[in-house]
Amino acid sequence: MGSNYRLTFHVDIVFCIDATESMDPVLDSVKENALHFYQDFQQVMEMKHKKVDQLRVRIVVFRDYLADGRQAMLVTNFFKLPEQSAELETSLRSIEAKGGGDDPEDGLEALGYAIKSDWNHDARKKRHVIVLWSDEGTHALGYGKESKYYPNGMAQNFEELTAWWGSKYAPGEMDEDAKRLILFAPDKDYWTSIVSSWNNTIHYKSEAGKGLEDIDYRQILDAISNSI
Repeated sequence: MGSNYRLTFHVDIVFCIDATESMDPVLDSVKENALHFYQDFQQVMEMKHKKVDQLRVRIVVFRDYLADGRQAMLVTNFFKLPEQSAELETSLRSIEAKGGGDDPEDGLEALGYAIKSDWNHDARKKRHVIVLWSDEGTHALGYGKESKYYPNGMAQNFEELTAWWGSKYAPGEMDEDAKRLILFAPDKDYWTSIVSSWNNTIHYKSEAGKGLEDIDYRQILDAISNSI
């Protein structure tokens, strides 16, 4: 006798976006791809004969705490799609490429915010994905601590952030089976350290001034859909 039970699948995605001045040539394409992500992702999943019951997207915009103060880190709640597409669009349209100070940015703090997201654990099958774009390296954690806007409760160093990410034998803040990290970043500190030491991580090398191209966007869709 057949069962009416159907396994549900929930996907949460956090887009971490470098919005410093050097990203200006490509920031519009990053935002447009994020806006179209729901439709494009569902289309890819349908082609693979897979169904996602719930998709949520969160945005983390990062710059440089010492150079940009209050504007260094802008973080949204999760948007449930397609129901909250208008709210997501408003948030994305508000992002402007500006500031940044020196070349490295505070990308590790952005990852800290992303890792600590309010992930959905209701479904038996789930995927928790962090996608980060940057065309520069990142400061060490705590580099911007002198800023009055630096967050309390942030990982104290790279080792603690690595513990937050966790591993097969020492799980961290995220579900070990559900988590994925997709980096579009250059071969610079600390991205290279992450690629060499964090599990479930995919790295696509970016170059300053080039950023995200259409083929990269398709790689994001494929990387996420292939993991489901």
